[in-house]
Amino acid sequence: QVQLVESGGGLVQPGGSLRLSCAASGSISRIAVMAWYRQAPGKQRELVAGISSGGSTNYADSAKGRFTISRDNAKNTVYLQMNSLKPEDTAVYYCKAIFTWGQGTQVTVSS
Repeated sequence: QVQLVESGGGLVQPGGSLRLSCAASGSISRIAVMAWYRQAPGKQRELVAGISSGGSTNYADSAKGRFTISRDNAKNTVYLQMNSLKPEDTAVYYCKAIFTWGQGTQVTVSS
């Protein structure tokens, strides 16, 4: 069972960009789906984006056109490029592989 460690979060102004990384402790090449979720204060955790082992992607409506998920199996890492960030994107972002979650990384979008 792999362990996941997210990084790349921080404070950014509206309209800015961040790139989140999710580093796995083992190989992710055979993991069918890797995904990013987020949870804002007082809200349920929600899916942001997912990527299959074959590279197919899916996005929440709120992320389409602004976020891009990618995976580098050689580096056992999944990325989430976030552009045109909005205050409503503020949340803790979590990486997920099958039933394993990372510890999360805080993203705050504020002027």
